[in-house]
Amino acid sequence: MQKKTILYFLSFLAFIIIFVSDQLSKYYILQQSELANHGIIEVTPFFNIVLTFNRGVSFGMFAGHNQPLLLIAIACVIILVLLSWLRKNTSPMVALAVGAIIGGATGNVIDRIRHGAVVDFLDFYIKGLHWPAFNIADSFVFIGVVVLCVYSMFFEKKDQL
Repeated sequence: MQKKTILYFLSFLAFIIIFVSDQLSKYYILQQSELANHGIIEVTPFFNIVLTFNRGVSFGMFAGHNQPLLLIAIACVIILVLLSWLRKNTSPMVALAVGAIIGGATGNVIDRIRHGAVVDFLDFYIKGLHWPAFNIADSFVFIGVVVLCVYSMFFEKKDQL
């Protein structure tokens, strides 16, 4: 098999696994009547399952503007840029990271289309300090971006002057 084919396969595999796990987890959370009635399922002393609908971007920024079509369009442009980047890629690490980002971004786009907002449900906290609720898609977008940054800083061969 050609190297490009393997890289595309790795990226597509990451995309499918992340997209499906994200959508299944959100479907499961939306089916929990306990969340609809009480809003919180306490899991550990530092972790709850909550049901929130994020109409903004990261950490709920710009939530008051409620522009789901604009956010969907921006996410689609980012996905197209990443697909273009994938065509030039020669690294399995980059292929997996791009697949993770696209899988997460696509999961959140589907939420915005279906619900007008992103379904978030993972709530970590220490005492009264809460990290904003997030989901599996958000986690893998973050992980993919970190991997791309680490790769570009430490592993990518730089052109010598």
